[in-house]
Amino acid sequence: MTVKQAEFIASTTTPASVSMPGKPEFAVIGRSNVGKSSLINLLTGRKQLARTSATPGKTQTINYYLIDNAWYLVDLPGYGYAKVSKAKRSGFGKVIDMYLAGSRNLCCLFVLLDSRLAPQAIDLDFIYQAGKAGLPLALVFTKSDKVTKTQLKETLNSFEKELLNEWESLPPVFITSSVKKTGGMEILEFIRAALNTAT
Repeated sequence: MTVKQAEFIASTTTPASVSMPGKPEFAVIGRSNVGKSSLINLLTGRKQLARTSATPGKTQTINYYLIDNAWYLVDLPGYGYAKVSKAKRSGFGKVIDMYLAGSRNLCCLFVLLDSRLAPQAIDLDFIYQAGKAGLPLALVFTKSDKVTKTQLKETLNSFEKELLNEWESLPPVFITSSVKKTGGMEILEFIRAALNTAT
């Protein structure tokens, strides 16, 4: 599947205040600076649809992008950046919770993970909480160009070991690099299949 049209629709800190037409939603979330904006630009084939920043924690709102007038790509705030004040970190959590609790059209929550890092407690906690809430999950490992194949395999094995301590099976896993422009088509095909199932 190729994205033909992508446009920014709305930005909010209170999802209930935004009345979105009932189209399927696919959301991206992860620790601050994990590469959410870069992934959105990779999936849509647009260089600056989502603004990337070298400053972690900059995205503090929920941003909606309408894709091919058929579904929404939703950029959720990053979580877990220490230099953001405690009050704002709490706010980020509340915004995320409001979205996840209120969205009736969420088809998949893509949890972004840095390929360079071993499993982090904050990521695992979020993944487990989302799993317990029954949210449809997929794991997206970003920045794969910054590690060797051996290092990437070690990271994947570490996550698999950790998650299988709690779960019987793993959610879908994708490997991406916005620099090498890899992994985007696999995610779009996953979305296409999900859309076909939803209709």
